[in-house]
Amino acid sequence: MLIPLPLPCHERSGRDHSSKHQSWLELGSRNMEPRTKSGQRNDLSLLAKEIKPQSHYNHGYSESLGRKSHIDDYSTWDIVKATQYGIYERCRELVEAGYDVRQPDKENVTLLHWAAINNRIDLVKYYISKGAIVDQLGGDLNSTPLHWATRQGHLSMVVQLMKYGADPSLIDGEGCSCIHLAAQFGHTSIVAYLIAKGQDVDMMDQNGMTPLMWAAYRTHSVDPTRLLLTFNVSVNLGDKYHKNTALHWAVLAGNTTVISLLLEAGANVDAQNIKGESPLDLAKQRKNVWMINHLQEARQAKGYDSPSFLRKLKADKEFRQKVMLGTPFLVIWLVGFIADLDIDSWLIKGLMYGGVWAMVQFLSKSFFDHSMHSALPLGIYLATKFWMYVTWFFWFWNDLNFFFIHLPFLANSVALFYNFGKSWKSDPGIIKATEEQKKKTIVELAETGSLDLSIFCSTCLIRKPVRSKHCGVCNRCIAKFDHHCPWVGNCVGAGNHRYFMGYLFFLLFMICWMIYGCISYWGFHCETSYTKDGFWTYVTQIATCSPWMFWMFLNSVFHFMWVAVLLMCQMYQISCLGITTNERMNARRYKHFKVTTTSIESPFNHGCIRNIIDFFEFRCCGLFRPVIVDWTRQYTIEYDQTSGSGYQLV
Repeated sequence: MLIPLPLPCHERSGRDHSSKHQSWLELGSRNMEPRTKSGQRNDLSLLAKEIKPQSHYNHGYSESLGRKSHIDDYSTWDIVKATQYGIYERCRELVEAGYDVRQPDKENVTLLHWAAINNRIDLVKYYISKGAIVDQLGGDLNSTPLHWATRQGHLSMVVQLMKYGADPSLIDGEGCSCIHLAAQFGHTSIVAYLIAKGQDVDMMDQNGMTPLMWAAYRTHSVDPTRLLLTFNVSVNLGDKYHKNTALHWAVLAGNTTVISLLLEAGANVDAQNIKGESPLDLAKQRKNVWMINHLQEARQAKGYDSPSFLRKLKADKEFRQKVMLGTPFLVIWLVGFIADLDIDSWLIKGLMYGGVWAMVQFLSKSFFDHSMHSALPLGIYLATKFWMYVTWFFWFWNDLNFFFIHLPFLANSVALFYNFGKSWKSDPGIIKATEEQKKKTIVELAETGSLDLSIFCSTCLIRKPVRSKHCGVCNRCIAKFDHHCPWVGNCVGAGNHRYFMGYLFFLLFMICWMIYGCISYWGFHCETSYTKDGFWTYVTQIATCSPWMFWMFLNSVFHFMWVAVLLMCQMYQISCLGITTNERMNARRYKHFKVTTTSIESPFNHGCIRNIIDFFEFRCCGLFRPVIVDWTRQYTIEYDQTSGSGYQLV
């Protein structure tokens, strides 16, 4: 069955679709051309469904096949059918009787091809031991058994064939090597294994298409594109005939997932193909609003559509980051400053607030980018605390007692700054590996049958330790990942979780002192009549007395609410459940958690006291002995707990 790819720049004029020599643009839609013994051509997916390959079998024999043998005795099967079904004993019987394992059938397909496409590893080993040629070409597309196994996504078969010397760089009749097939069919594990074994990540097929181009066109998921980008693939290469980059191909396919990945990787949005068309031009031709908007935003982020005086600033990533962090400082001050102005006309103040809104709109459209979701919360936190300290020292200093109020406040502030700095700038538990270590890990996992994306990160190219998770914001794998906190601009994990708890604790006390300072200020400087006129009159009086102070009070109350709730949730998870925020939210995804409708049973929960001692690493001069685990290297839920019983008396 022929399904032409919907690409531009198509077949040469006069080309007959029935011709054996199809356009290269139809690669991937044509079959590897295996046929059944009846002579009918089958698509590989249909063939696999018809043959029903077994994932677990003993010499190719399974219980289901045993039941089938009552209906169709496989002792009468020819060797091709026996190979397809993995009937090891029947195949060996025929080979021992004189069948040449190198002999192709009438469709030019060898037994090794049939064994490879159906993942019959025992038969592959047997046929090669009997002289089968591992790279023998077969089928109408002149493909090797490795091509067939790759297209079907059989990683274990790919590993086995390459152990016997199969060459993944050989091309089939349409010019593709194995890495191109794996990329276009979305077989991420095979792509990773081939690259780890030395295949060039930018290898072009005979038509100038790289694996990234095929993934961008054919695979509408983050992988294998994300994996290829991690291997530092060249994102701006153009193909041989049309000069389309991977971004062009993604737009042609309407592949929004890959478009986002390519833009984040710095793909050139202005790259032109042989017709002078950019990806944005192609998106406009297809009238796809989502693609048009995202490509235009990418251009604006680089200053392409801006006046010359803004272009350089927009292109400066560090400057954009400073603008996003600095905007909250200006906005928080202006809101309080305008409210505090001695102007009776609220119309004038309204116009001034309108000017602030216009300024924010200009800054956001000109300098804010996709990192705003992490930069703005951090900027809001820093700005709020800055103006709170300004208020404390310029408004409260003379009204409050130094020894009982100011001194504890300053001591608390020192602890707050220390824990915030450690939460913000320290390593949260990043799992690191060299390029060679990454490739070695891929090969080891693949050859042991463990290259599963549930335990392997296709972005960081590392085996994920237990309790770790890849952070989509930081784009890193974090050991004992709890969550990404925008208020500290960092992940919270094994390396900084204790400091994060200290940050929340001392921040809560700082806010309480700030609320106390505001109330004291109103008592010293504002005339109020709460007992006489009630609450709402009191609110009006304090807001009128000092709008700036009321604005700081509102900020304090807002931050008090989320800090208090977060601190309580964190302490409950740490002490009572023995789990992280990520584990609590995604417990059903992890096999080592027992989840019911009312509870989560964690293998890391050792009781409230023990959990607290281990988490905070309390020792108390040897009274306690916490269990210290290196979560960056812990791959199982079993770990050495002999370093302490949680606590002991000395």
